[in-house]
Amino acid sequence: MIYMTHRSLPILFAMLPLLACAQLACAQGHGNRVSPHETVSVDLKGDKITISYGRPYLKGRKLDDIEAYGKVWRLGADEATKLTVTTKTRIGDSLELEPGSYSLFAMAGADKWTIIVNRVADQWGAFSYKQSDDLGRFDVPVKQGSPVEQFTISLTKQSDSAATLSFAWGDTSVSTAVKPM
Repeated sequence: MIYMTHRSLPILFAMLPLLACAQLACAQGHGNRVSPHETVSVDLKGDKITISYGRPYLKGRKLDDIEAYGKVWRLGADEATKLTVTTKTRIGDSLELEPGSYSLFAMAGADKWTIIVNRVADQWGAFSYKQSDDLGRFDVPVKQGSPVEQFTISLTKQSDSAATLSFAWGDTSVSTAVKPM
């Protein structure tokens, strides 16, 4: 049991803002994910490409209301989207990745998205994103399609040595090639 005296009250009141800040900081952590999470992968001749990401819903909003065009976005919700490759891999037309894990970001636009591959695999959202940690960027054209309520990333096997990586949300989708080298 804790006993309070008239001398303890000022100390308690002085600590309340600190306790509130600590609680807010904990709420930002991985334990309080807002969206469901999913992992997608493809096996190409024994080499694996895996993506883990949060799947937010539009809930009547538009993509550019949620993620402003031209602003770096974590490609999902909660922690940054994570790409893991088990062998040297090419993404897009020319970006080469060594085996390991990376974070994926994008800058959405009306006509194209810029896909960003960043060296720092484990980060919360885009809050501590640094362009200096980018391995590379490439543009992909936007395609209009059937509405997708929940953000979706897919890896579709095209052959034993190639897959298509697609991102879809709302009536917008973008795709690029992914191939082990």
